[in-house]
Amino acid sequence: MEQPHDPLQNRPLLRFARRAVGNWRERHQHPFSFWIHLIGIPMTIVGIALVILYPAEWHWGVGAFVLGYLLQFIGHLVEGNDMGEWAGIKRMLGLPYVAISPRWQKKVAGKTP
Repeated sequence: MEQPHDPLQNRPLLRFARRAVGNWRERHQHPFSFWIHLIGIPMTIVGIALVILYPAEWHWGVGAFVLGYLLQFIGHLVEGNDMGEWAGIKRMLGLPYVAISPRWQKKVAGKTP
């Protein structure tokens, strides 16, 4: 019997992108957090671009960056987990962190988180 062909087998970039999006979706399961991130992330990126491309108008870029980051922070407060950057810093320092909110963690062998 012939093995089914995996279309991602020869496409490591696509495989990486799918895994990254899957991990992101796992950390942003609350609908409010998900949608607020869809606003906050592009706003943060636009803020960085504005500071780089229009340095004379730096205040607009800084404002967009801060507001976008604030929206993401609020999303993580609602979600109940640490922001990705903060979780990474805590992990490097050996501190406890919340990667996925306990309410979304899968139950393992009948145990509740």
